[in-house]
Amino acid sequence: MIYIYREKGFSVLNRNQSKKSPIAVFCSALGMVLLILFILFCLPLTVPKLLGYEIYSVISGSMEPAIPTGSLLYIQSCTPEEMKEEEIIAFYGGRDSNAIITHRVVENRVLMGEFITKGDANATEDRNPVPYGDFIGKVVRSVPYLGKAALLLTTLYGKTAAAAMVVLAALLHGIAGILNGKQ
Repeated sequence: MIYIYREKGFSVLNRNQSKKSPIAVFCSALGMVLLILFILFCLPLTVPKLLGYEIYSVISGSMEPAIPTGSLLYIQSCTPEEMKEEEIIAFYGGRDSNAIITHRVVENRVLMGEFITKGDANATEDRNPVPYGDFIGKVVRSVPYLGKAALLLTTLYGKTAAAAMVVLAALLHGIAGILNGKQ
């Protein structure tokens, strides 16, 4: 123990606390930055789901320029009768299809229980009306480029990279702790 006199009296300085290794500080800071970046990236993909939104990535250009390819869409569940002309909706591409399409409502035929839709980049309306049964919800937000990143996370390489980032951050914190313990 070392006693140091300061203006307000004596204080005790433990030799182990006197100085941290610059390498340890760097490792700890880098690990923290990696974790924060990972969390910030995951927030727009997880929090909206907790709030009841469906999230989809755009893979075609039928709604450009309003919704560019690679955007992330937030879809809110609502009743089809509420939809008005010019609103953008998400719906299944057909009874036997898992494809999800986002197009603008041209007409909402409430009595017939169907929509007439059109992609902004398409010259004509969609051939077939969209039955209310295929309706998913209303597009309430689109975030350009984030859909590409979300799609990347669903691949094996993306999942591996995400896991590696978390493991690397933990290792960097561990190395920092070891380096600080040796002093």
